[in-house]
Parts: sequence; C-alpha cells; structure tokens
Amino acid sequence: MHGEIDENTNRPKKIIKKSQDISQWYTEVIIQSELADYAPIKGCMVIRPYGYALWEKIQEYLDRLIKKRGVKNAYFPIFIPESFLKKEKEHVEGFSPELAIVTIGGGQKLKEHLVVRPTSETIMYALYKKWTRSWRDLPILINQWNNVVRWEKRTYLFLRTSEFLWQEGHCAHLEHKESLQTVLWALNCYKKLYNDLMAMYVITGTKSNTEKFAGAKKTFTIEILLPGGKALQGGTSHDLGQNFSKAFGWTIQDQNGKNVYPYQNSWGISTRSIGGLILAHGDDSGLILPPKIAPVQIVIVPIYKNDNKEKIIEYSNKVKDIIKKYRVEIDLREDETAGYKFSKWEIKGVPLRLEIGEKERLTKTVTLVRRDTYERTTESIIKLKNTVSKLLKNIQTELFERHKKFTEQNTHVVNNYSDFKDIMKNKKGFIKAFWCENPICEKKIKEETKATTRCLPINSTEERGKCVYCGSHAKNRWIFAQSY
Repeated sequence: MHGEIDENTNRPKKIIKKSQDISQWYTEVIIQSELADYAPIKGCMVIRPYGYALWEKIQEYLDRLIKKRGVKNAYFPIFIPESFLKKEKEHVEGFSPELAIVTIGGGQKLKEHLVVRPTSETIMYALYKKWTRSWRDLPILINQWNNVVRWEKRTYLFLRTSEFLWQEGHCAHLEHKESLQTVLWALNCYKKLYNDLMAMYVITGTKSNTEKFAGAKKTFTIEILLPGGKALQGGTSHDLGQNFSKAFGWTIQDQNGKNVYPYQNSWGISTRSIGGLILAHGDDSGLILPPKIAPVQIVIVPIYKNDNKEKIIEYSNKVKDIIKKYRVEIDLREDETAGYKFSKWEIKGVPLRLEIGEKERLTKTVTLVRRDTYERTTESIIKLKNTVSKLLKNIQTELFERHKKFTEQNTHVVNNYSDFKDIMKNKKGFIKAFWCENPICEKKIKEETKATTRCLPINSTEERGKCVYCGSHAKNRWIFAQSY
C-alpha cells in the first residue's frame, strides 16, 4: 500500500494542515508522498524513486544548459587530502565545523587524514594546476554531478541533510572578465530553472562579506521566499578571483610569456531545491507539482464494478493513448477504492486527474480535475488532447504567478528598526531596508531578530538613506529574512 493508512477509513492518513504546523506538514507530506524517508544514519535521508525523479528532471534541465555553454561533465574523488583544504585559509575555516574525516583505511591509520568531500574546489584545482602550462590550456570548463557531506547538527529532509546531491561547476579563465561572465551565466541558469521548470519566483543578488562562500571574492545567490515567511538560499555562484590559484601556487604563462594566476569560479545547486518546491506550492492536501517537473503529469483513475470492469479499463487505455505524449499513469490497483486513489494522488501532487466511469465511457467523455484548484470539467475525447495541453500550461503559469504574488505581498519596505523587529516577530517575509554594510550591525540584527542579510538584489540602484540599525549613512537597501 502507498504511504500510511488510516485503519478506520482505509485511506491515506490525513496530514496536518500546512497553516497549522508547516514544519510537521512538510515532513508528513514527504513521507506520505514517498519522496524520501529517514536513513538509519543520523542526519541522512533516502531519496525514493518518486523524489529522485524530481532530481532527474532538474538534472536534465540544467545539464542541457551546462553543455550548451561548452562545460563538460567529469568526476573527482569523494576523498580529499586534509592538507588540500588547509591551503586556502578562509575555505578551511568556513568548512571545519562540518567536516567528516577518515582516519583509518584498510584497517590501518592513515598517514594523512582524508576529508569526505564537502565541496571540490581544492581537489579539482590541484589537478587543474597539473593539466595547464600556458594560456592555451584555458579556459577549463568542468562540472560534476555528485554527493557531498557536511556534518549538520540540525537536519531537515531535503533542506538540510548531512549528505546531499548537487552539481558543482568549476571553471578557470585567463581574464577576470571572462570568469565573471561565467559566474553570472550560471546564476541566470538557476533563475531559469526555478522560473521555468519549477514555477518559482526568485530574487538574484550578491551576498554580504559575512554571508559569502568561504574563500570567494564575491558570492551571487538565488533567494526564495517560502510560506511561513522564511527564505531559502536556492543556489549560489561564486567569483573566486585568484584566491585558490594563489593558494595552490598555480600559474600559467600568458601571451607575453609572463606567469599569471588563473581566475576561477564555482557554482552549484542541490537537492534542497526540492524542499523549496514542496514548500512553495503544496497545500493542506499534500504536494502540488508544476507539470514540467512532475514525474507523473496525468493520472487516470478508472471507476468500475465487476460487470463493467473490462470495458472501463479498455476505454481508459484508449484515453491514455490519446494523451501518450505526456507522462501518464493508469491506476489499476485492485486493493484501493476510488476515494483512496484520489487522496493518494493528491498527496503526490499530480497536476491533472482524469476520472473515467460508466457515464464517461457511454458519452465518450472524461472528467478532468486540476490538482491546484480542484476545478472539475468534462471534455469529449475528441477535444481531450487540446484541453489537456491548455490545462497543463495554465497550471504551470498560474503556479508561478501565485508564488510571485505571494513573494511581492510579503516583501516589506522598512525604514526604522522598530518596524523591522515587529515584522520579523509577527509576519516575517522579505524586508528591504537600508544597511550601512558594517558587519557589526549585521551581527546585531541577526542576534536580535534572527534575520540575516539575504542579498543585495542585482541591478539595485543606489539611494540615500540611514542604516536601519545604527542610523549611519547607507546607500543600498538590502533584503533581510529569517532562513531555513
């Protein structure tokens, strides 16, 4: 049977309402929709086939953009010599609290400890140094799809786990201008992914020096506002400058025969994006999946009795054949009632449900039910192909517009600290406020409100203002929010 069953109703156990307890709702939805489950290792999870299918759609979408840019996929070891991480001071300090370290291998103590990959800058750049001699060997354009380990103290399915899946691109260029172009290209790819595939509205911007990636010159970020008023960092792209090439003593000869340090960048997005997807679109009944990413776009539920079973199933297969260009499933499980099946597929977030009973068979029609609005319509099978196409496009577009509207309605422009604290205590959401860019004010705001600087939006225009915390001169409105 699918998910947890209520013994009294023989239907999936009713999940807690999203508005009542979003944290518990989130966990229950993931478990009952069979996206993932807890692993027997603390802080880790098992991604089940239905959940992994979402990741495959993300991979498919991004991989196409990555290869179009000329970036090629490769694979580097999961183990990194500890000395490599120590070469870049900020990098090792940033990751030290989260490291998992191997000290014994093959029953013997290792001469040098091995770090289980938290990110791959150091091991990749050691090889990049080996492979390059002159400007002719650049650019290096490499991406890898892999797993990483960061030993988290507080974990949350998909959003924060000790091991997670991601892609990490690492490129090296002769000129800083070229490297920065790659950084911004990657950021735009992530924005397209969220907007187009996942129907999510995002803000792109730069991180503060305190919040930037350990070892980066500048970090660009994707910020997403989610129900509950908290923000999720949905992906990052880092301008590493020459920090790592200098740390590794990696130089190449330029066109004039001069030894120069290459410029590098790294960029990544992980399975936490699936957590954002769940929170952004789900409702009290479970997941709502945008059609483009949904593993099953349409489910057909035949409703029959023993005397008309074969005819209903035959008609259902005929309907499936009409719309076979989509990802369609017919639910023929014998041990589940129609009501159970409706609930099951609602929890799993399938965008469109087709109900087929004796009435539909006799009239050559189909009853269609939208998952996002529960709107029911009846359509003849002659017009079904066009109707399904329009409905799926509408669902995709309307989910994006709904999330965009939610973000805009929960973005507050604030000019004084009293209002700032009140919003963070009661409403939450994004706050646009002047900040003097002094890390002391940033730290105090975080301590007093739990809000962090999320980003300075790209293309922000400078203004004259006073820091929301200390009153000093400020020229930019930053976005603040509490985070997942």
